[in-house]
Amino acid sequence: MSGGREGSAPPHEALVEQLREALGKASELVATLSGTLAVAAREAHVAPPEPELEVDAHRALDAARDDVQELSERLVETEHQLDRLMGLYVATYQLHAFLEPEQVQEAIADIAVNLLGAERFALLLRREGGAPCEIAHATPGLGESAPGFAGAVYAGGDPLVDATLGDGLLRLGPAAGSAAVAAVPLKIQEQIVGALVVVKLFEHRPALGTEDRDLLDLLSAHAASALFAARLFAAKDRKLRTLESLVRLARQD
Repeated sequence: MSGGREGSAPPHEALVEQLREALGKASELVATLSGTLAVAAREAHVAPPEPELEVDAHRALDAARDDVQELSERLVETEHQLDRLMGLYVATYQLHAFLEPEQVQEAIADIAVNLLGAERFALLLRREGGAPCEIAHATPGLGESAPGFAGAVYAGGDPLVDATLGDGLLRLGPAAGSAAVAAVPLKIQEQIVGALVVVKLFEHRPALGTEDRDLLDLLSAHAASALFAARLFAAKDRKLRTLESLVRLARQD
């Protein structure tokens, strides 16, 4: 990347490394607290304490166990989030490796299924001239649960999706009158390329929440830039082929 210092790690790699260090420290803390609880429990039964002291000791031990349990649960959640960020980090390389728009669209669909856990979704792409958005990809049967996505174009009508296409902001459902559980804008700088609309998640996938916003924001930025670059490449490739055809015709004459 231009402007960066030689040898410096990309922002996402630095973030992943920081998260790994934090997880390591958290694991050590959980192990230390567990050991401390075990020692305290053994010492509490060495000699019969006073009744009031025994009650206080049990309360302290119960509180400590609750703290360790809560910390362990948070550690598991953080590890899960790190796995998803790592998955997206790898997926972004795949997105930017493709030069054909159709390949990029398929890569976005794979991310929606395998990383977001989307069972039903649609990829909307803006057309030039203010025409309705093209439904570039849609899962089978989507039109049954979301009538606005039944055809080849999305003409509007879902308030959550319409708002996201209008201002380029990420929105999570449910919302009144909307079938979407998430509307992820595909936005590069101030240009809205389209949107990824998630209508239904797999049963094992918990509902999208505020903790998923970082993941969705990363997907939004990288998917939009990959699509934009693929479109530019396709347009230039068409122009080059046209020029080559004209040159061959001119040489024949």
